[in-house]
Amino acid sequence: MAVRTIAQLLAEHQLLAGLDEATVEFIAGCGRNAHFAADEYLFRENDPADRFYILRQGRVALEAHVPGRGTLVIDTVGPDALLGFSWLVPPYRWTWDGRAIEPVRAVELDGACIRARCQEDPRLGFELMQRLVAVVQGRLRSARIRLLDLYGGDGAG
Repeated sequence: MAVRTIAQLLAEHQLLAGLDEATVEFIAGCGRNAHFAADEYLFRENDPADRFYILRQGRVALEAHVPGRGTLVIDTVGPDALLGFSWLVPPYRWTWDGRAIEPVRAVELDGACIRARCQEDPRLGFELMQRLVAVVQGRLRSARIRLLDLYGGDGAG
């Protein structure tokens, strides 16, 4: 099996699909391969959010600590998912914990590096923001459906 570069891995992902090779290489300069064991935290709530991930393998639970209730799983994401949006918005702090629930392989992208590249190339910044917002919108839609299921979507609650 041939070893693929970060740029090759990124070019295959829906976030960057269709971007020219030079742009993908430009973004890939902010990335590295990352591996996490089961039960290892990728990030913790309120820690600096300075990175995000494109999952290649494994699953990650997004968790919140609720006083009196313990840890609640808010969502789980798996292969091909984009994980982490807190690097986009000041004060750049994680909103949730992200814990590997099985071994994870991912491309880790440096958020500050990506923000700097977007400032250098506003066209790229706009294109990435549109793509990221589409992913966020999908997550919100999914969360809405889960809440309707949880609280009874029949209007009785």
